[in-house]
Amino acid sequence: MRFSPSFLDEIRARIPVSEVVRQKVKLKKEGREWRGLSPFNAEKTPSFYVNDQKGFFHDFSSGKHGDAIGFLMETEGISFPEAVERLAAMAGVPLPLETPQQRESDRNRASLTEVTQWAADYFRKQLKDTKGKEARDYLARRKIPLELQALFGVGYAPPDRHGLRDALAAKGASIEQMIEAGLLIHGDDIAVPYDRFRNRVMFPIHDRAGKVIAFGGRALEKDAQAKYLNSPETTLFRKGATLYNLHNARKAAHEAGTIIVVEGYVDVIAMTEAGFLHTVAPLGTALTAEQCALLWQMAEEPILCFDGDKAGLKAAYRAIDTALPLVAPGKTLSFVLLPGGQDPDELLRSHGRGALVEALGAPLPLVELLWRRETESQLLDTPERRAALERRLHDLAGLIADPILRRHYGQDFSNRLFRLFRGLGGVGREDRALGSRGGYARRGWGGASRERGASASGPLRIGASLANSPLFNGARSDVSPRECLILLILINHPALLADHIEDLAALEFESAEANGLRDVLVRSVSSERLGGAENQDNAPAALAEAIVEAGLDDFLARLKGMDAHAKLWSIQPEAAAADAAVTLRQVLSLHRRVWALNRELRDIMGRLAQDPSEEEAARLAGIQKELSTLEGTEAAMEGFGIMSGRASRVL
Repeated sequence: MRFSPSFLDEIRARIPVSEVVRQKVKLKKEGREWRGLSPFNAEKTPSFYVNDQKGFFHDFSSGKHGDAIGFLMETEGISFPEAVERLAAMAGVPLPLETPQQRESDRNRASLTEVTQWAADYFRKQLKDTKGKEARDYLARRKIPLELQALFGVGYAPPDRHGLRDALAAKGASIEQMIEAGLLIHGDDIAVPYDRFRNRVMFPIHDRAGKVIAFGGRALEKDAQAKYLNSPETTLFRKGATLYNLHNARKAAHEAGTIIVVEGYVDVIAMTEAGFLHTVAPLGTALTAEQCALLWQMAEEPILCFDGDKAGLKAAYRAIDTALPLVAPGKTLSFVLLPGGQDPDELLRSHGRGALVEALGAPLPLVELLWRRETESQLLDTPERRAALERRLHDLAGLIADPILRRHYGQDFSNRLFRLFRGLGGVGREDRALGSRGGYARRGWGGASRERGASASGPLRIGASLANSPLFNGARSDVSPRECLILLILINHPALLADHIEDLAALEFESAEANGLRDVLVRSVSSERLGGAENQDNAPAALAEAIVEAGLDDFLARLKGMDAHAKLWSIQPEAAAADAAVTLRQVLSLHRRVWALNRELRDIMGRLAQDPSEEEAARLAGIQKELSTLEGTEAAMEGFGIMSGRASRVL
């Protein structure tokens, strides 16, 4: 059976080489490639590499090299047609019928490609002609140099209704071929077909092999009905399965390790001129699932760079809706929304390459932009509105097909909801006690209900004393009371730092500023800024200086103003070091236990979302019991050393 080049290209596009190879070779990711032991020679050091972006394998031990088809032929000893049939089955692509009609279709496709190439040649020639002056002036205003015009094959379609038709007919193309290639407008009410593109700057669109398959035309008339006009869907061209500049960007994307998506032809050209050769654009439509698949063949996390205006934001949101059911580990999107409502070309002209480099260096993860979309400008002042937001996020997480990633999205949304609702005063004491890591929602985020687990263990509850204590009732501040206690003890008693430096460095805090202050304390000890304990009288001053240098003096003032430590004498600078040390050990122990419980709770809730079980429900009950024991710990903390100068009791 003879297979057309387009059929083979479709199979190669749908099945990564690594997916075929890993059926016989254990592969390990190494940078942008996969590595494993040679399937052709016995070896101890891996010398077999697979590159999905370039679509080939290479075995250094044997010198063998090829694509997925070649790999099957080499490893299984099958023929070329058999290998193609195997891959077609894996890709879900039906085999072409070897009929006279199919052979005619293949010949027709090849002839159409020749016709579109003739059209591209004609447009380039017209750009250099006297008729093309207006188009040349436009390109000069857009500052597109001649070398880039040549690289992208930019041309010009004159206003003539039959200029292209007559030129192609002279080369042997039929009217039917021109119509099928999308170059002529025709219809029952049109007696004589005429040129589709007239008085437009022309941008040829290529397939992944570099063959011209369609065109995009930019109108020069200000009152044109369509500023940009693309070829219609044809035998050669499907808008949703093609990316502008794909043929040029593939190699550059491999070298850069990423791919950038912009919105328009001129943006791609401007990005290329600025050195971002790994740039592509969709073709007048929102990003499609097929285009996402093309992007993920070139990079795990393509960057979508959109104008920073309402239209750009809308395009980004549409891309999220398309990609969300498809994302998986190693397959996601990130977003850059350019400042000032500018497109990449405008930003480059107004602020230079550095501004674009800076913007591209800080892309937003998909989850962040999705969160912004769902929460910005939303009224969340009632339980119903907060519940509606929670429901939307629950449903969005449920769209993700990959179960592991779906669970992680649910956990991320859960944590964000906790922090958001806590700031609005919408989280109850029970939820606050769980902490931001404990998971806000009671339902399964991965599309499954947790009601079974909840009914088995009962709702999580804690004692009233614990819930009302300053150690847990910290929703009104941007830092938890436990964090406040730990940091203030160490700041007021710097002699304790050296003994607890490892504990401190490993602590996780909710507040970013608390984490920053923790780092200052760790660095101060590590750099011997505190004088190596030789002169402890100067230690508080040295520590205060380091805190000011880090810009955290205002944060420290807020800590000192909190109620969490007001009754605890041992925290005060004048308290005995032994008392402060005992309190510090207790609070550190309590802090670690809460974080560990929250982390375990989050993991259990994720597992219950996927596979509710009696064992997991029983562990939930265990966490409930363990949280309840914290009531006694908290009570002891409340009665510890109240303005006595000594510890009244020790745990």
